[in-house]
Amino acid sequence: MDQNTKHKDIATAERFTNSVKQLKSEIAKVIVGQEDIIHQLLISLLSRGHCLLVGVPGLAKTLLIKTLADVTDLSFKRIQFTPDLMPSDITGTELIDEDPVSKRREFRFVPGPVFANVILADEINRTPPKTQSALLEAMQEHMVTAGGKTYKLEEPFFVLATQNPIEQEGTYPLPEAQLDRFMFNLWLGYPSFEEEKQIVKLTTSEYKPDLQKVINAADLITFQDIIRRVPVADNVIEFVVKAVSKTRPAETNAPQFVKDWVRWGAGPRASQYLVLAPRHLWTAGLPLILTMYGMHLFRYCGTG
Repeated sequence: MDQNTKHKDIATAERFTNSVKQLKSEIAKVIVGQEDIIHQLLISLLSRGHCLLVGVPGLAKTLLIKTLADVTDLSFKRIQFTPDLMPSDITGTELIDEDPVSKRREFRFVPGPVFANVILADEINRTPPKTQSALLEAMQEHMVTAGGKTYKLEEPFFVLATQNPIEQEGTYPLPEAQLDRFMFNLWLGYPSFEEEKQIVKLTTSEYKPDLQKVINAADLITFQDIIRRVPVADNVIEFVVKAVSKTRPAETNAPQFVKDWVRWGAGPRASQYLVLAPRHLWTAGLPLILTMYGMHLFRYCGTG
């Protein structure tokens, strides 16, 4: 790496650190508490991942996602998932256009709400698996196929889905293939007594936060790229892969309790995410450490 590239990366890392602090500060104007959830949400965003937020009604899941969109200069679309939602309501549909002169008819693709940088899939488990699957290609390949043609989604692309863990009547559990696309499955808990007092005080007054946009699409792509350039030692990757493999009951080195109680272990995406997630810490100038999720997994599987 030449000297100019090094200086450029250092400057980008410093801008990265300042931007993350500003993002947290702006989000805190609206969201009281939930620091860990916000932190993990930003990790996912910076790692090109997707997030599933699970919590009972009233915990500001939707408000958190909307606020994140407000403090970034990114296009935002909200999709309210309902039992009658069709795949074309998400990806888009083809309409027939007629030329007024030649009377010639041809199909024209009208993009759906998935064509945005930040997608809020609200109550994703309230629509059938057929419609849920409309997001699979978009989340993995960042593309949409309709009418035999493939359309590329604009980068960055980030899906944030919410799910209510109660009132399961009339809901459709997310297929394992869908769950596997999410980097984090974040469970939101109730606020503390003091936090709830602050929430009630702010939301029952005339308080209107003045939110400032911190980063745009180009900034975010730059930060995502520099995170991918953070080097990771081969022995760290080997350690992660070994730990993840021990969650699979078919593996010979899996603990007995995994063989007894687990049907399917974590897939390769788990290994990828465990390597990607800590890199933002290194980019921000901190040591490259394992996330609390990784450490818990390693202890649980008896690898360290």
